[in-house]
Amino acid sequence: MIRLDIISDVACPWCYVGKAYLDRALEAHPDHPFSIEWHPFQLNPDMPEVGMDRRAYMEAKFGGRDGAVRAYAPLVEHAEAAGVELNFDRIARQPNTLDAHRLIHWAGLEGRQTPMVSALFRALWRDGRDLGDPEVLADLAGEVGLDRAMMRRLLDGDGDLEEIRARDTHARTRGVNGVPCFVIANRHVVQGAQPSETWGRIIDDINRQLSEAAKGDER
Repeated sequence: MIRLDIISDVACPWCYVGKAYLDRALEAHPDHPFSIEWHPFQLNPDMPEVGMDRRAYMEAKFGGRDGAVRAYAPLVEHAEAAGVELNFDRIARQPNTLDAHRLIHWAGLEGRQTPMVSALFRALWRDGRDLGDPEVLADLAGEVGLDRAMMRRLLDGDGDLEEIRARDTHARTRGVNGVPCFVIANRHVVQGAQPSETWGRIIDDINRQLSEAAKGDER
């Protein structure tokens, strides 16, 4: 297997679209070589712990609704192409995602990391659920097969907070300043939400190289 590290933030809609594009490519290539691991990155590391009003956030980031519409126009186009449902009007609060990243980390220990990431993306961008609310996070954990009560207790503590912050910092020191960021075999970087066709070509190239290497070993 070839390791594919994905650095992302569930509060990043481009990360959601990028995941959807990748998912389509993986479904079309069931022989893909990837072993996937998700890594934390906070787009808004200074976000208050309780998050903030979505409208106030948009005013600060884009200068208002018109600015957001202009900025999001390419995103909406790509979301439609990727089959992603975005319902911005349902989002009341922009969350601090530190606890969501902890949940992804814990889900990884149980072999449920990608389903957890998928559930978090859908909860925020499709359903408008508040990912800063520990009850919502615990519910989502239960929905993907984790022990809801245990996750709720863990969220009340500070376990793995410093590890998540350290991993975020590590990504930044390696030059990651935007997400999604995909790192193949710890060597090759694919930046941004790439279309499924691009991933298809990457998978085909890797499989061809692996096949040629295997034939060389047989000689």
